[in-house]
Amino acid sequence: MDSENLQQHTPMMRQYLGLKAQHPDMLLFYRMGDFYELFHEDAEKVSRLLGITLTKRGASNGEPIKMAGVPYHAVEQYLAKLAKLGEAVAICEQIGDPKTSKGPVERQVTRILTPGTLTDSALLDDRRDNLLLAIYPGEGLLGLARINLASGQFVLSEIAPGLLMQELERISPAELLIPDDFSHAALDLIKCSKKRLAPWQFDIDSATQSLTKQFNTYDLDGYGCADLAPAISAAGALLDYIKHTQRTTLPHINGLTVEQASHYIQLDAATRRNLEIDQTLRGEPSPTLYSLLDSTQTAMGARLLRQWLHHPLRDHAHITARHHVVSTLLEKSAYAGLRQVLNPVGDIERITARIALKTARPRDLSGLRESLKQLPLLHAALAQTTSPLLASLLADSQVPEAVIGLLQSAIQLEPSSVLREGGVIADGFDAELDELRGIQTNCGDFLLKFEAEEKARTGIANLKVEYNSVHGFYIEISRAQAENAPAEYRRRQTLKNAERFITPELKTFEDKVLSANDRALAREKYLYEILLNQLAPHIQTLQANAMAVATLDVLGAFAERAEALNYVAPEFVSEAGITIKGGRHPVVEQIAQPFIPNDVILSPYRQLLLITGPNMGGKSTYMRQTALIVLLAHCGCFVPATVAKIGKIDRIFTRIGASDDLAGGRSTFMVEMTETANILHNATEHSLVLLDEIGRGTSTFDGLALAWAVAKQLLEKNRSYTLFATHYFELTRIVEEFKQAVNVHLDAVEHGNGIVFLHSVQDGPASRSYGLQVAQLAGVPKSVVAAAKRKLTQLEQQNLTAGPQGDMFVAAESTPEPTGHPVVNELETIEPDELTPKQALEALYRLKGLL
Repeated sequence: MDSENLQQHTPMMRQYLGLKAQHPDMLLFYRMGDFYELFHEDAEKVSRLLGITLTKRGASNGEPIKMAGVPYHAVEQYLAKLAKLGEAVAICEQIGDPKTSKGPVERQVTRILTPGTLTDSALLDDRRDNLLLAIYPGEGLLGLARINLASGQFVLSEIAPGLLMQELERISPAELLIPDDFSHAALDLIKCSKKRLAPWQFDIDSATQSLTKQFNTYDLDGYGCADLAPAISAAGALLDYIKHTQRTTLPHINGLTVEQASHYIQLDAATRRNLEIDQTLRGEPSPTLYSLLDSTQTAMGARLLRQWLHHPLRDHAHITARHHVVSTLLEKSAYAGLRQVLNPVGDIERITARIALKTARPRDLSGLRESLKQLPLLHAALAQTTSPLLASLLADSQVPEAVIGLLQSAIQLEPSSVLREGGVIADGFDAELDELRGIQTNCGDFLLKFEAEEKARTGIANLKVEYNSVHGFYIEISRAQAENAPAEYRRRQTLKNAERFITPELKTFEDKVLSANDRALAREKYLYEILLNQLAPHIQTLQANAMAVATLDVLGAFAERAEALNYVAPEFVSEAGITIKGGRHPVVEQIAQPFIPNDVILSPYRQLLLITGPNMGGKSTYMRQTALIVLLAHCGCFVPATVAKIGKIDRIFTRIGASDDLAGGRSTFMVEMTETANILHNATEHSLVLLDEIGRGTSTFDGLALAWAVAKQLLEKNRSYTLFATHYFELTRIVEEFKQAVNVHLDAVEHGNGIVFLHSVQDGPASRSYGLQVAQLAGVPKSVVAAAKRKLTQLEQQNLTAGPQGDMFVAAESTPEPTGHPVVNELETIEPDELTPKQALEALYRLKGLL
């Protein structure tokens, strides 16, 4: 807006519009008295998003001013709603003194909230990390930098552009920072707030300078990222963005780590969805693997558990160390004492970040104090356990006595929730504050004492010390005794029968009393700021405490779950392959009782299991449980099996089920083929591949041919450990060509008019599909099922061969002629007990016609 138009507005609106121009893409919460007000388009938008009243008041530039406001004391709940909706908010506070201001009180944006930079507990899900991710394209690679501002964790990586969707699914950022000139299909699919920045904000030299200044280092070589130029560019833009939003130093961001893909078992986006790690296929939080395992006692542990499940490790030594701790905690149920100690522990990680950002609230500090007091009990609970990893964690959870002592002396036992209400700093911590509080609470005692002292000093027996709201404190002496008043008494008021005086001491006391509350609050604020500064040098110690406590919490949860759910320790072996005996699906077994365990044996000589059997027979469950057992083992958790021996694994792929990608313009079959292509291009001899119903989205012969070719590629080229479920019985012949392929099946039996699924994996191919029985079980009308039976008989006669289900690869000219009389064939399909009188009569006429 130009200056000429700006002058046509009221002074207050000129101030508002000037601040709004600095933050055009954010909602500006403008403090006016006891409310935060929003104007014009912001008011309309907030009214719509939050359901608050939109009003019009006054006029500026000849037009009514649209307004919407929220009370300042309840602003957090509104900010939380806006954060969930992905909105960015600039908080504008009064920083000037209303008594001395000419025109509008000076205001300034003191805080900026964006979806990826939230740290306040009221705005965050305490059991989920809130991540800000920056992306910058380099030559053939994408540089990624992400930060968890609530913990200070700063991570860099570089990936191929084709893996971006996989990374976005894994990281699940709350907010994305990307250059204006960068585009990628994955950006349109990910649902999160996106902030586009000018390309110059990703300048490599500026980024390096910004990062070295933040970490107080000469260069970045010590972090192992010197040659990751795109990632450094992304990190620099990320750090500058956080500094802009937080308006303060960031002492808890004191280093970074470089993430290598080789450190983790790789899971693509489809695999994360299909395995339902922390979200069902319908997008619900349970029942999932995470909801089953989350018996953690702290919010920090819950977040770390989620992170571990999405980042299974490859390093067997590190994983085995976790297993050892779980075994140690299971001895004599030591985990029970650990969990009892951890239960009262607050969110040390996020409180530490708020201390660093100077946004910690009084109850954050009291909560931190009480949490740190649990650390000695933690050491006592684990005194009888031994493990190298456990010893390291206990060393990192050493009690910060200086912090506890400072918080113990400085913060009330139960402070008020906000600083502005007072009652935060402990009594005895500051003499001046104690005096101010004493003045407020002991005013009457002081006056009585002062009056007695003055009577004794002056010898005036009828002297009184009193107070009224007009004249304040005064000494009243009768007119007859007024001549005896000491020289330091100064007349304040003359009455008919008395004189009122003031003394320097009483005047000083009066000033103290009348301003004691305001001064006490100001003193508390000053002392609180000093306290936060005194805690700043301990931030790294507190971060180490938080990580150690969170890790112990997760390992304690693993131990508790192992005992409660009958899990066993997996074993990592040098031989290639996977051997699981008595394997169970961790989630399904909690829902479907009784659950039938099954074995899995995969090796270079038993590379592909071709799984056949009826719908609902358990093929998908069998495949998923294998992947979940492997994943759990690599997270450091015990597994649902009687024996689990696992060789080297680098990736897990799944292609189970599919749906239309309408937004991307892809059919179900196209989605299926895209996921299959990803597997065929990237699976290695150390990968675990789960494939379900390849080729079912197209014609029978196309689908069968594709399924055969995919299985052949996996056997010959990829040589992955593969579980391949199919309803193409013709595919079972593949074992005749490839000796490392094996047929297994899940069976079912008919009982009366129903079907019983046995859920037990047996060697060999299935003998039939039971599709019509499953259709009947699903409630398909009996007439439709009967018609399907008739058609099935006809088709089987047309394709009858020596194979159990026919072989579609046999040439059409070799197909034998149908056998049997048509009337006999028809009679075989009729179920007399299921026919209505009308259907029976129709069947009779149909048989007559066949004759």
